[in-house]
Amino acid sequence: MTSSSGVTDDITLAPPESLEPTEALAPPEPELTPAALVARARELRGLLRERQAETEAAGNISEATNDLLVSSGFYRVIQPRAFGGYGFDLPTYVRLAAEVARGCPETAWVLSLVLGHVHQLATFPLEAQREAYGGHGEFRAPEVAAPQGRGVVVPGGYRVTGAWDYASGSAHATHILLAFVVPDGAAGGGGLRMGLFDRDDYEIVHNWDVIGMQGTGSNRVVVDDVFVPDHRTKAFPVVSPTLDRAVYDDSPVFYGPSRPFVVMESAAVIVGAAEGALDLYEETFLARKSGPSGAPRDELAEYQLNFGRCRALVDTARAALLQTAADYMEVAETTRRTGVPCSDDDARRLTLVVLQSIHLANDAVDIIFRTVGSSASKRDSMLGRYWRNVGVLRGHLAHQSDSAALNYGRTHFGHPAVGIS
Repeated sequence: MTSSSGVTDDITLAPPESLEPTEALAPPEPELTPAALVARARELRGLLRERQAETEAAGNISEATNDLLVSSGFYRVIQPRAFGGYGFDLPTYVRLAAEVARGCPETAWVLSLVLGHVHQLATFPLEAQREAYGGHGEFRAPEVAAPQGRGVVVPGGYRVTGAWDYASGSAHATHILLAFVVPDGAAGGGGLRMGLFDRDDYEIVHNWDVIGMQGTGSNRVVVDDVFVPDHRTKAFPVVSPTLDRAVYDDSPVFYGPSRPFVVMESAAVIVGAAEGALDLYEETFLARKSGPSGAPRDELAEYQLNFGRCRALVDTARAALLQTAADYMEVAETTRRTGVPCSDDDARRLTLVVLQSIHLANDAVDIIFRTVGSSASKRDSMLGRYWRNVGVLRGHLAHQSDSAALNYGRTHFGHPAVGIS
């Protein structure tokens, strides 16, 4: 289970004539609107709920579920229109992922991260992007940014071997993005690179066994001496990527800073999961009675108070996330128009708000779980599953807000970041 972490804050704008023209692909439904796409996700909530237990038990989303995500167009929500996507904005992405998470957080995690990695693909050479999207625009790629492999320089590229854990969505992918180390002293210099690999290039080792988010299929992938051509690799993280205006001029989301985008990929899932937990909490009020009095829960002040607190926490988390997504689009549009990248200070501030939305959502789910009653602790409890899933996600390395806040304060006052930046 991972999320991308490449830095893409300093954007170079390449004029279209500097690169070969790209033949545009039409999206499957050219007239599809953001509202219609999000409505589809909302309509799937009941079905995703029904499949939760099956997804958790199987350790992965099913082929049928993934096919539904594909046919609904969900993976193409921000994919550039030039490559067969819908080119929608970041608030639409957040709404979509949150709606899916409301029905099944594990399904949403796979969807959100895999579709979000088109942001990472945009910083590869244009030739690699064309190969990845092909003639159909189908691109679904997990990513493991931790360098768990080794690359040997050979004519025309690298031969890569390694084993990468936490490859969420790897069973349903068309490609995968993997970071690897090139030893110092190698021709062209050593260092860290990321490669674009085809689905046939890796094998899956089923080692994902956790108390929450079990249904994400975040297993190990193994690559054994696979050749990856130079144009399908890039220095990682990218410091100054080049975006081709012929492809990306109508997709400003790709001009935005990497750090807040990466955290928003997963925050949308957590906030949506909190909404799903609140749905179940409300249902228990209407279906259950409490204590010796036998009074319906919705009539009791204690439950009314807790429901109100959780409603406020979830709504505030969602509002903060959507406002930050809108702010991100303003920053990205400015960079697209002027070529001036988002400042590090602003990128860190956006990230802090996203992390705060995770805090609020987690607090709501914690209140729900500890006040709903012991039935939520049953192994097959759906509400217990939401609690486990959110708890596991809260501990993700990318969600450690203490280090993010510390480093914002340090860098804001002119001091270097420390530790996890």
